[in-house]
This record gives sequence, structure tokens and C-alpha cells, in this order.
Amino acid sequence: MDHNIDYAEFEGNSIKEGNGSIVLYHGSKSGIRGTIRPISREHCDFGCGFYMGTEQSQPLTLICNFPKARLYTVRIVLTGLQVLDVEVGIDWALLIAYNRGKMETIKGTPLYRKYQAMAQNCDIIVGYIANDRMFMVLDRFFSGEITDVALINSLAALKLSKQYVAITDKACQHIEIIEEKPICTEDRKQLRIASEANRRRGIAKADEICRKYRRDGRFFDEIIGDEQL
Repeated sequence: MDHNIDYAEFEGNSIKEGNGSIVLYHGSKSGIRGTIRPISREHCDFGCGFYMGTEQSQPLTLICNFPKARLYTVRIVLTGLQVLDVEVGIDWALLIAYNRGKMETIKGTPLYRKYQAMAQNCDIIVGYIANDRMFMVLDRFFSGEITDVALINSLAALKLSKQYVAITDKACQHIEIIEEKPICTEDRKQLRIASEANRRRGIAKADEICRKYRRDGRFFDEIIGDEQL
């Protein structure tokens, strides 16, 4: 059976830049219908948006369980758009916490308002992706199992890729679909195997780092708890 996916591209960064435009990848469970819109589910990393990754492997691992899955290669022209680039670190983690509804207990506080306002008047958010390796570490941070120091050192070690999120209709109008690929059964099987192997390696590495830094830094409830005093 012919494969639709080039596995040789998985480890490298496939992003191409030039003339204010970037080529990225988007995965859809059943294909894009109609106009591109910022209509993902609300509690994603950076809120509702149209999510695009710098590498093929990012969206592919999210859609490999769906028989009608499609991989899209897209071009977005950044000229004329307001872009927020969030570097990896505690601001990145707390912005995700805000968008995932983890800060509702401190709603209205200065800390809450900081992350509520961070992306206002922006069209695109650029930030590292909380993939299947990092999701478990973030979840442990939010649930109070590890500190911010352990989290930040895990982020650095896991070498996360970036994602571009179009959060306004204006940004979505700057996106052009270059190519659409269906994901065949055999490809989806191989993707599941590769994804699980990467997940195991990532979790093992993160566990090692979290043990090393388990007595350093502050826990999530301590960070937001200061706002409740």
C-alpha cells in the first residue's frame, strides 16, 4: 500500500519562511468544510482558534485515530497581522492554565487579568505546543505534583515545537490551503505506534527531571494562592 505521509520529515523542522509568509501544517479529524474559522474547542492551549504546527508530526499525532482524518499544508501571510510570540517559561504555562480554565478560582484578580489581557488585540499567538509528551507534565503542575522549576526544566529538555494559532477571522483570511492529504489506515497505525513511543520517552525524561527539581520552586496552588489572600 502506498503511504501518503513522508516519515522522513518527522524529526526535522519543516517550516519554510519568506516574504512575510510561513508554511505550516493543520490536522482535521474529518476535513475542513467551508471557510477557515477560529472555531476549535474553547479550552485549548491558546483558546479558540485555527491551530497550525511547524512540523507534520504535531497535527498527525492528534488525528491518527480518526478514519476520515486529513493533513493540510497551509501558507499564512503574517504581513498586517498582530502577532504575540510567547516564549517557553512560566508565562507560557500560566497562559495555558488560563485558557484551560485552571484559573477560575482567582477570576478578577491582577494575575487572572494579566493572562486574560495578554492576547487582546492580537490576531496570531505563537507558542510552544503542549504535545502528548508535555501534556502529562503540565497536568502534574496544575494538579500540584511538581513545581514551576521542575516544569520549566522539563520544557527545556523536551525541546517542544511551536504552534501558530489564528485567533481572529482576519488572521484566518490570511491562510491559504496548499495541499490536502488523506491519512490511510496503515499510516494511521504507524502514527499511533510512533506517537506512543515518543510519549513514553518524553514522560520518562520528564520524570527524571521532576525528581531532580522536586524540592525547588513553587507549586501552582502557591502561585495562584497569593492572589486569594
